Amino acid sequence: MPTALRSTTHRAMVPARNGKQIAMSRQSFVEELEGAADRNAEMSSSHLKVLLRRAALMLRNAGDGVDLEPKIEGILDELTAEMGVSKPELIRTVVTEWLIANAYLPVFTIDEGSSTFENG
Repeated sequence: MPTALRSTTHRAMVPARNGKQIAMSRQSFVEELEGAADRNAEMSSSHLKVLLRRAALMLRNAGDGVDLEPKIEGILDELTAEMGVSKPELIRTVVTEWLIANAYLPVFTIDEGSSTFENG
């Protein structure tokens, strides 16, 4: 897989119990949330609140949900400004066009000779 398309490990700064900020990977946080769901009866409500607030923070900071290299992010930001579209819309368009160009998605064409073709 090309380096530009490889997902990077997303790290978020989250509050630790001692009040300092620590970096936590998305995967380790997901595992912590899953563990909390498995043992929610044993958890204190304050610990559950902290987990939920951290989850909300990570979701808020996730952006468009696609982790790309900074160089690619910069190019996409320039293109979105130039084309006047949102980054998710640009990414959808690029992926769709790539899938069509590489024959992963069919190209639908209108047959002008068919009985369903109408003149305006």
